[in-house]
Amino acid sequence: MAWGLASKLHTTLEMIKFEHSIFALPFALVGAMLAVRGWPTGRQVFWLIVAMVGARSAAMTFNRIADRKIDALNPRTRMRALPAGRLSLRFALGFTVLSCGLLALAAWELSPLAFKLSPLAIAVLLLYSYTKRFTMFSHLVLGIADGLAPIAAWIALRNNVSLSVLLLGAAVAFWVGGFDLIYACQDIDFDRRMGIHSFPQRFGVAAALYGSIGCHLAMVALLITVIRLETLGWFAAVGLALMAALLAYEHWIVRPSDLSRLNAAFFNVNGYISLLFFLTWGADILRNRGIGSSGHRVI
Repeated sequence: MAWGLASKLHTTLEMIKFEHSIFALPFALVGAMLAVRGWPTGRQVFWLIVAMVGARSAAMTFNRIADRKIDALNPRTRMRALPAGRLSLRFALGFTVLSCGLLALAAWELSPLAFKLSPLAIAVLLLYSYTKRFTMFSHLVLGIADGLAPIAAWIALRNNVSLSVLLLGAAVAFWVGGFDLIYACQDIDFDRRMGIHSFPQRFGVAAALYGSIGCHLAMVALLITVIRLETLGWFAAVGLALMAALLAYEHWIVRPSDLSRLNAAFFNVNGYISLLFFLTWGADILRNRGIGSSGHRVI
């Protein structure tokens, strides 16, 4: 019995690509570091990681549940665990509920405001899965769901919210929305046949790639504003410049006439961007600990 449960859990983690939690976690940690202008306590870091793992696991598992019938018809996704029958719907629903519970528990342990807002966060994380049924802007909704990470981390540690962390969350939203526009290009023909809404399906691959560039330019502009508001130094500035260079590389290797390198752009480059952001901005915050800590505009 224990082996069967372990096997199902392994299949679930494989299905939701658990290792890709690296995308949003560094932004949450930087949001927390900005909130305390330094490194949070070990207890705070632990519960922040629990919250992030719970949030992403719930969102990804529920997405697979919501899309299981669509995935079964798509040659690219029909071998995923649920449509292929390697995982039961009952187990996936139970895992989603457990993940939501972990998120709520972590919020309870971190701050009263975080706990009060956790149902709203869970609603955004889960309802995103249905947006492509009725809007081509589902890519941006996904971005907003991920953009909650640094905002939630700030709220959890300060029990309020500031302009700079809202802008940081918006930057994450444009970053994720931008690379989801690229990722969605590989399903454009299937989406048109099935009537699934997406920006690439509506306007074509070239327009989607230009839209992605626009999103990533907005991300860079927002992060420049955060640097100014939080009086960060050259570590953060250099990190942002390197991130912009990686984004430029991502757009260079994916072109309307050649999507063969799409997966490399989606996973590898964006993983490097996320880690680079954490290392450079985190180092800057620790280097300038205490500077600007009284200058947050609280909302």
